[in-house]
Amino acid sequence: MSQDTKPARPGGTSAGTAEAPAAPDAAAKTPAGRRIPLPKPSSVLLSLCSAALGLLVWIGLTKSGIEDLPGPWAVAKRGAELVEDGTLFDDMGASLRRVLTGYLLGVALAIPVGFAMGWYPVVRRLIDPWIQFFRMVPPLAIIPLAILTMGIDEKPKIFVIFLAAFLSSVVSTYQGVVSVDSTLVNAARVLGAKDRQVFIGVVVPASTPFILVGMRIGLGASWATVVAAELIAAQSGLGFRMQQAQLYYDLPTIFVQLIAIGTIGLVMDRLLLLAERRLTGWQERR
Repeated sequence: MSQDTKPARPGGTSAGTAEAPAAPDAAAKTPAGRRIPLPKPSSVLLSLCSAALGLLVWIGLTKSGIEDLPGPWAVAKRGAELVEDGTLFDDMGASLRRVLTGYLLGVALAIPVGFAMGWYPVVRRLIDPWIQFFRMVPPLAIIPLAILTMGIDEKPKIFVIFLAAFLSSVVSTYQGVVSVDSTLVNAARVLGAKDRQVFIGVVVPASTPFILVGMRIGLGASWATVVAAELIAAQSGLGFRMQQAQLYYDLPTIFVQLIAIGTIGLVMDRLLLLAERRLTGWQERR
């Protein structure tokens, strides 16, 4: 009868057994067996590197012989002139005021309508065909009609921005409601939750990521729409200034307006992204 082998000791090897060679990545693990995370470069550093790379590409394009393409220095000089006389800030304020007004109105209406469409099938069947119909019509195509019916003041511009933000946000909100995991809803009902409790405690939190994505998409659509509206009928704004610069073939001014639009839009998008991270901290991220 053979002798009993001794049980393996925790963290060691059984008696009479050669110790196994260390794994190649053993040095990359903590004593508890958890892998040490590799250092990640700062997001700010990566953003600065990306901006520097874009600037180098721009300089390279100007040196390549592209006709009349202004360089960074010419654009910066023109931007300083527009800042000094106050024109740039006036145009930024006019465009930003229109975007915020139409965008906030569109989002404020889109969220309850999207929730109603997702929660009540009857509302969905009544409203969804109209939503999809107007989604196929670009807001830019409505600008001439809006000007003819509302005049040339701020109303038509704000209306088309409102429409662009509303259509983007309502679809995302509706999709967020219908995409809620039915297991979560059924579990809440089993625990005795009423419809109102299920809606507030389960549906609203689960739909929040979809809503915020729709808001970010709607923000981009709002800026695209306001520039187009100001190109057609406006006496101020970044789009209006671009149109005036086009008439005089003033490319540096056009570049200044483009950079201003992109910068403001980027800042607003990052604010929405920050809100998304705070409101959806429970969501797993990469």
